[in-house]
Amino acid sequence: MSVLAVIPARLGAQRLPRKPLRLLAGEPLIIRVYQRVLALGISDHVVVATDHPEVLAVCEARGVPVVLTRDDHPSGTDRVAEVAARPEFAHFGIILNVQGDEPFVSREALAGAVAIVTDGLAPIGTAAVPIPVSALASPDVVKVVRGDDGRALYFSRAPVPYVRDPADTVAQQALARQHVGVYAYTRAALQAWVGWAPHPLELVERLEQLRPLAHGLAIGVADVPAAEGGIDTEDDLERANLRWNTLLSNTLS
Repeated sequence: MSVLAVIPARLGAQRLPRKPLRLLAGEPLIIRVYQRVLALGISDHVVVATDHPEVLAVCEARGVPVVLTRDDHPSGTDRVAEVAARPEFAHFGIILNVQGDEPFVSREALAGAVAIVTDGLAPIGTAAVPIPVSALASPDVVKVVRGDDGRALYFSRAPVPYVRDPADTVAQQALARQHVGVYAYTRAALQAWVGWAPHPLELVERLEQLRPLAHGLAIGVADVPAAEGGIDTEDDLERANLRWNTLLSNTLS
């Protein structure tokens, strides 16, 4: 099945204002993310989905495929679904959602999420990495626990699995994984996801992936060795600028 990668880019971020247009190595962040996804070659086509004419204009000026979506979508998943439903993209069988603030997204994470769907393990694929001990208790780090079949049992901001006996701490660290926010979906799974109302679990944890999980839609989790986080703050952006050239100069022109 052919893969359409959609990069949602909302201009009104709270923690880092005008995030898609902030500069990373001299180019807007959204352009760098597009370049990264294109260079990795996991998808057959890459398109930016934005809610704002400014982002649209920046992409068009650089020849980046872009769609202006509705501006009232509650999540990036809804924005991705709007783009995927357009007639010109109807021939793509798998939709890959890559967050617009991840210029260092790894090949392993994208390929792993897509493989979950193409191999028939689950209609939704995502990825996870080993979690640092220091991050287990942080509510800013999303944790996931998988079953033996590779499917997600639960996502949480809490430290899961919980350690009742301190002697089991080593076992906890072996089982816990940090979720990487990339998703691959079949068309049917994506439409089902956005068709359901937000679930109470989702609203409590503020994790939208709990919506399909609560409805019984399986999410396969690819276990990958490492992945970079997104850019959420001024400090993140500063660090990204410092390392961009050394990490990606061989993959981007």
